[in-house]
Amino acid sequence: MKGNLYLAWSSDKEIREKGDTGGAVTSLLKFAVESGIVDAVLAVKKRNGNRYDGVLSLMTDPGEVIESAGTLHCAPVNVAKEVKEYLDGAKAMKMAATCKPCDARAIIELAKRGQINIENLILIGLNCTGTLLPAVARTMIKEEYEVDPDDVVREDIDDGKFIITLRDGTKKERDLNGLEEKGYGRRENCRRCAINIPRMADIACGKWGTKDKKATFIEVCSRRGSELIERAIEAGALIVEQPDEEAVEGRERKDKEAIELGKAWEKRDLDVLRWLPYEDRLKYWSRYFNRCIKCFGCRDVCPICYCQDCYLEPERGFVRRGETPPDIMFQLVRLAHVTDSCVNCGQCQDVCPMEIPLTRLYHMLNRELSSMFDYIPGMDISDYPPLTTVTDEELAIDDVNVFKKNLEGNKQRGK
Repeated sequence: MKGNLYLAWSSDKEIREKGDTGGAVTSLLKFAVESGIVDAVLAVKKRNGNRYDGVLSLMTDPGEVIESAGTLHCAPVNVAKEVKEYLDGAKAMKMAATCKPCDARAIIELAKRGQINIENLILIGLNCTGTLLPAVARTMIKEEYEVDPDDVVREDIDDGKFIITLRDGTKKERDLNGLEEKGYGRRENCRRCAINIPRMADIACGKWGTKDKKATFIEVCSRRGSELIERAIEAGALIVEQPDEEAVEGRERKDKEAIELGKAWEKRDLDVLRWLPYEDRLKYWSRYFNRCIKCFGCRDVCPICYCQDCYLEPERGFVRRGETPPDIMFQLVRLAHVTDSCVNCGQCQDVCPMEIPLTRLYHMLNRELSSMFDYIPGMDISDYPPLTTVTDEELAIDDVNVFKKNLEGNKQRGK
C-alpha cells in the first residue's frame, strides 16, 4: 500500500553481502525480472570492477543483476536519457530502473511530454545527497586522504562528512564542507539540491533510518511500487520488518539536515547573482557565453531535450552559422527551452568543455519560475508545467479581453 514503510534486506546471502545496505534494491530488481513483472532492468554496474567508471546497463538475465549491487557515488549517469532511448523503439517493453531524485524527475517530465509511457516503467528511487565526478573524486582521495583511490571499496556521505572505506576495512573521513571549499566533493548542482528522498518514484530506498543496521529503509510511493514490494515479500525474495518511531524520525532528521545544507549552498551560489544590477548580471553571463564553442554538448546530453528538429541547428537560421563563439542567442534559446523543466541534474555542466556554470544559470531562473507559479518540475506526473497549460480563470479573462477588443473595434467602425 502506498505510504507503507519497511526496513528490508535480501533473503539471498550473496546479494546481502555484496550490497551496502542489505541488498534490498538488488533483490527487488532480480525478482522483477525473474517473475516477469518487467522485461529488463536498467541499473549501474562497475566497468571492469572500477568504481570510478560506473555505466548504465540493460539487463534481462536475473543472474546478471547482482553485478549492480553496491552504491557508486562517483557515477553521475544520465538515467532519464537512457530510459527514453530504450523505451522509444520498444513501446511494449516493461522496465525497472534505479534512479536518483533528479533522474526520476527528468523521467516524469518526459512522460508529461509524451516521450515515455510511465505505465511501462517501475522507478526504484535511491536517496541521494550528491554525486562526484570520477576524476575529481580520484584526485581528492589521493591528495586529501593520502591513499590510493583504487583501494577504496565504499564511499558514504553522512553527518557532514565524506567517508571512505578501504579494502582492509579502514575508514577515513573528512569534513565535506572543507573539501568543497577546496573545489573537491560533490558536483556543483548536487550541493544546491534540496530533494534527497525520491518520493516521486514508485519506491524510495536509502540507508537513513536504518540505525546502522545492514538494511534498506523503503517508502512505498505508488501502486506499482506497492505491488512489486508485496509480491517480492510473498515470494520470499525480500525480508522486511516495520521501522520503529525512532527510525522514522531519524530518517526525517537526516533529510531535513540535507535540505538545509542544499539551501545554504543555493543561497551562497545564487543570491549574489540575483541581486546584481541588470547590467552587471548581463556582463557576468556574457563573459561565460563568450567562451561557448557551440559544441552542442549541453543540448545533446540534456535529459529533457527531445526535439527532432532543433531551433539551434545552423540550417534553421535562428543562430548564425560559422560563429565561434556564437552570438548570445544560442544560450538564450537553450535557457528558454529548459528553464521551466530543468531538474538540476547537472549533466550539461559536466560535459561543457569550456566550464560554463550552466546549472547555476538554469537553477537560478528555475527557482524564480517555481516561486512564481508554485511548480517544481518532475514532482508529480499530473502537475503540468505552468507555461504549457491555461486555467479556466485565465480563459475567462482572455475571453473578456477579446470581447472588449472586438467591441471597441466595432465602435470604431461605427457598428
